[in-house]
Amino acid sequence: MILGRTIYVFFKLLPAILALRKDRVLWISNNGKDIDQKRFQKNAKRILNTCISLGPVYIKFGQWLSSRADILPQPYLEELSKLQDSVPPVPFDKVKPIIEESIGNIQEKFDDLDRIALSGASLGQVYKATKGGQKVIVKVKRPGIEKMVEEDLKVLMKIIPFAMRFVDPNLRFSIIPIMKQFVESIHEEMDYSKELENLKKIKQNMEPYGNVVIPNVHEDYSTKNVLTMEYIPGIKVTNVQELDKMGIDRQKLVIDVHKVFFTMLLKHSIFHADPHPGNISVKDDGTLILYDFGMIGRLNNETRLRLVRLYLALVEKDPPRTVNAMDDLGMLSPDFNRDIIEKGIEMSIKSMYGKKPDEMEVEALMSLANKTMAKFPFKLPKHLALYLRMSTIIEGIYHTHKVDFKFIKVLRQILEEESLIKDAYIEEIKHSFKRFAKTLDDTLTIAPEIKKFMDENRMIQANNSKKPNILLSGSILSSAVFIGSAFLFQSNEIFGISGMIVSMGIMAIFALFRNK
Repeated sequence: MILGRTIYVFFKLLPAILALRKDRVLWISNNGKDIDQKRFQKNAKRILNTCISLGPVYIKFGQWLSSRADILPQPYLEELSKLQDSVPPVPFDKVKPIIEESIGNIQEKFDDLDRIALSGASLGQVYKATKGGQKVIVKVKRPGIEKMVEEDLKVLMKIIPFAMRFVDPNLRFSIIPIMKQFVESIHEEMDYSKELENLKKIKQNMEPYGNVVIPNVHEDYSTKNVLTMEYIPGIKVTNVQELDKMGIDRQKLVIDVHKVFFTMLLKHSIFHADPHPGNISVKDDGTLILYDFGMIGRLNNETRLRLVRLYLALVEKDPPRTVNAMDDLGMLSPDFNRDIIEKGIEMSIKSMYGKKPDEMEVEALMSLANKTMAKFPFKLPKHLALYLRMSTIIEGIYHTHKVDFKFIKVLRQILEEESLIKDAYIEEIKHSFKRFAKTLDDTLTIAPEIKKFMDENRMIQANNSKKPNILLSGSILSSAVFIGSAFLFQSNEIFGISGMIVSMGIMAIFALFRNK
C-alpha cells in the first residue's frame, strides 16, 4: 500500500521537481534578476495543482513550502501563498459519529445544527449551529484523517529529502529538520484542543485593541476532534466590491491588517501564521474578524527583541545596525560580505521610503557582488519561516486593494504605540556591550604574546647596551596603538584597520632608527 502510494506520488511530483531544479539554479545564478516571470509562475502553479490533486497532506505541505524562501524562488512563494485549504466536505452521516462521540447527542446539545457544511478543509469541516439561542460554528475533524495523514507523511519523508537533494545538494543538511518541523506542525493542527489554547492566548493578547475581534470559544463543547466557537459573520477581506458597497475605508483596512498581525509578532511573540483571505473577514464598521488558529507561529523573547531591533534599524535608516540584527537572527551565512549586504540594505531602505535606487547604482552593486563571489547569502532560520509566510500573505492582501500604503510608516507607528523603541535600544546597548566584551577578551588573549615580545626586546637591549633603547620604546608605543585600534575596530572598521597599520609603521620606523 505504502510502496504503491510512494511510486504514484513520486511520478506526480517528478515534473514539478525537474522544473524547480532548473528554476532554482537560474534564480540563484541571476540573483533573482532578468528571469522569465511567466515561466516561473507556470511552474509554481504546477506544484500548486499537484498538491491539490494529491490530497490533504500535500495541500498542507504546499502551504508550508510557501514560507520557505531558503528553498523556493520568490515567484514560487507568491504563487503557493495563494494555496487555500479548501476541500469538498464529506457527507454529514460520516461526521455525525465524531461529533456525538466527542460532546454527546446532537439533538440534546444543540437547538439546531445545519447538516450542510459551511466549508470544507483538508483536516476538518465547518458547520453552523444554534446553541442556547446563540449562533455558533462547529469545526469537526474529517473521518479517518489521522490514518491518511500518517500514511502520506511516511511517503513524503521518503520522497522529499531525496527530491530536495536532487534540486540542490546544499539542501541535504537542512531538509530533514524542515520536514520534521512540518510533521510536528500538522500533528498540532489535527489536535483542536491545541487550537483552542492558541485562540484563547491570542484573543487575550489582542483584547485591548479595538480594530480586531476574535470569536469566543465554547470549551465545554470542544475536544481534540471538535471545536465550537462563536459565529461572527463578515465580508471577506479581499472582496473589494462588497467592501466598497459597505463604505469601508480600504486604505485604513490595509493599515489595520498590518498593525494587527505585526503587533502580534513584535509585541506578543505568538501570531496567526495563516492570514489568507478566507481567515480574515470585516464587520460592517470596518473591524477585522480572525478565524482558524490551527497554524500559529511562536518566537522566544530573545528572537522577538532581535526582530524589533531589525525593524527599528530599518525605520531609522541605519544599514550597519540592520545587518547586525540580521546576523544575530541567524539570517546571514558566516562568510557574508558586510559591505555588499549593507549597500543592498541601503537600497532597500530607499525603496521603502519611496526613493527608487538609481539603475547604475544597482548594476554597480551586482557587479561588485559577482566579482567578490558574494551572492547576498541570506538564509532562513526555522523560527522565522512562519513569520515570512505571514508577511508574504499580508502583502498579497495589500496588492489586492491597490491603495496608498507605506509599510515603513505603519511600522514606525507600531513601534511607537507599543513602546517597543525603548526595548530595542536596551537590546542595542546589550549587543554593543557583548561586542565590546568580546573585543576585550580577544585583546587579553594576545596580551601575553605582546608581553613576551617586549621581554625579549629588553633582553636584547640589555645585551647590547651600546645601542640606545629605541626598539623597546617603539614596541611600547606600537603595542598601545595596536590595542587601541582593536577596540576602535568594533565601532569603526576603517579607523581600526588604519590604526593597526599605523602601529606596524611605528614599529618599522623605530627598528630603522635602531639599525643606524
